[in-house]
Amino acid sequence: MSEVTLTAETGRITGTPASRRARLENSIPGVVYGAGKPSVAISIQRSDLRRAMTTDAGSNALVFLAVDGDAADQVLVREIQRHPVRRDVTHIDFMRIDPTKPVELEVPIILVGDAKQVTVNGGMTEQRLNKLKIRVRPDAIPNSIEVDISVMQLDRSLLVKDLVLPEGSVCLSKPQQAVVTAELTRAAVVAKPAEDAAADAGAAAAASE
Repeated sequence: MSEVTLTAETGRITGTPASRRARLENSIPGVVYGAGKPSVAISIQRSDLRRAMTTDAGSNALVFLAVDGDAADQVLVREIQRHPVRRDVTHIDFMRIDPTKPVELEVPIILVGDAKQVTVNGGMTEQRLNKLKIRVRPDAIPNSIEVDISVMQLDRSLLVKDLVLPEGSVCLSKPQQAVVTAELTRAAVVAKPAEDAAADAGAAAAASE
């Protein structure tokens, strides 16, 4: 579990003009809420946020957020808004959490291994699910869920129910949802009838001799 510390300031005037000024000053507007406390409008330095989001945990990093020099709250990123073209962050929402209670969030699914039994038979694997929704203690949030595809066979799928989760994690995604599928490539599908016809012709010729 990756942990980072961020500092934020309040006092910005809400509304589009204030948000624009904050961005021009290299600050990102945001809000922090939850845990029975009032919602607070904040601004964070863009460079600080970039550093926090480039840990192994990405947006699932456990953040200790100190606002105006007060004691830090433990928070998680709940929503990030980005510019539609430049893709830089334009607004961020933080949710305060109770470190003693489980939280619900989505964790990236990472494929590992080589599906040799699939590729040697003209197939390929395709990842159908990129994130898994889980419930877990804040101090046990995994950076990712690794899925070993080396055991995959052609025309088979790995489902959510087949995944091995870290200890203490409870899966909230649908158990029958496909995570990875293994199917023939389009080229292999086109070539197979010709191969079968050639094999049948060879067998017929051998039988007539």
